[in-house]
Amino acid sequence: MSQIRQDLIVRTFAVTFHSPDSLSYAAKGWDQLVYAVRGVVTVHSDRDSWVLPAQRALWAPDGVKARVEIPGPVSLRSLYILKGLVRTLPRNCAVVNVSPLLREIILETMRIGMLDRRIPEQRTLAQLLVDQLKSLPAVPLQLPMPADSRAIKAAELMLADTSSKGTAAIARKSGASVRTLERLFRDETSMPLAAWRRRMRLLHALRMLAAGDQVTKVALESGYDSISAFVAMFRRELGVTPARYFAGSR
Repeated sequence: MSQIRQDLIVRTFAVTFHSPDSLSYAAKGWDQLVYAVRGVVTVHSDRDSWVLPAQRALWAPDGVKARVEIPGPVSLRSLYILKGLVRTLPRNCAVVNVSPLLREIILETMRIGMLDRRIPEQRTLAQLLVDQLKSLPAVPLQLPMPADSRAIKAAELMLADTSSKGTAAIARKSGASVRTLERLFRDETSMPLAAWRRRMRLLHALRMLAAGDQVTKVALESGYDSISAFVAMFRRELGVTPARYFAGSR
């Protein structure tokens, strides 16, 4: 068994869902690249959440337990990479861009089924995969959750009503003052409350946009009074407009 583990450097996992479901990831000794070639998924760890729209993947290093939330039709094509092969990515979860080349590498690896270092062609493909992963920039699609019970309650209220604008009512329902909530979010998520809420709305918008909802509906449900305000926020956070962001996956 130890010889097999030594020679196999990349394993694959492919599954297609046709209705809402969930999936847990855990593989001792392997780092994971969770990638949906079709659909959008949300990944949860003990304290954080990430949204994976088209052309984005989650780097989940060994030791991280993750649960994948499947909202509807989704095709997952994920890789298990022997721990230690990719040294430049962090030892914590991060969302990374998937370039067209990386996508083709993932699909070719899926076709083969696994990569064995004893086979020259597979060893070369694995090295190309590692080289691509080394150059991937992380993108801000993480939503850290606070630990304090009052802050958790406030986060749940905001998640339940993404279009809500008032902070005082949320503070009152969570049993804390606005100032206390601001301190708790800053201390426990490393994000000001307003920035956390903006990121939460962005992730909600990404799920809706990936599902095909119109920008007008997405903007309103994300708490913005106009499309222009929503697009401006989207551009500030991700560097491009919603149309450009999803252009490669349509």
